[in-house]
Amino acid sequence: QVQLVESGGGLVQPGGSLRLSCAASGFTFSLYAMSWYRQTPGKERELVARIGSLGGSTNYADSVKGRFGISRDNAKKMVYLQMNSLKPGDTAVYYCNAVNGPTRSYWGQGTQVTVSS
Repeated sequence: QVQLVESGGGLVQPGGSLRLSCAASGFTFSLYAMSWYRQTPGKERELVARIGSLGGSTNYADSVKGRFGISRDNAKKMVYLQMNSLKPGDTAVYYCNAVNGPTRSYWGQGTQVTVSS
């Protein structure tokens, strides 16, 4: 069955760094664009970063440009989110998403990131 399993979240001080990982299984990973979303209570889930199926294209939310980097390893079926210069406003549950067309979209269970002193 399809699985996306996030890891790497935790508590970090402002200005610190974290690297999130997402392990995929149960589908042809290299055919899917991969994204990281985040959500805070009472707010809609928002796109943080996306990477194309072959890793050649990336795009980022304006709020994280220059601080976050998304990457993938198709051989390992992994996608990563390197988060630097973290701010309290980055506190959220971060979700991994895989998409291929309008009808194939999978989600992980999320990992909590808390930025606080």
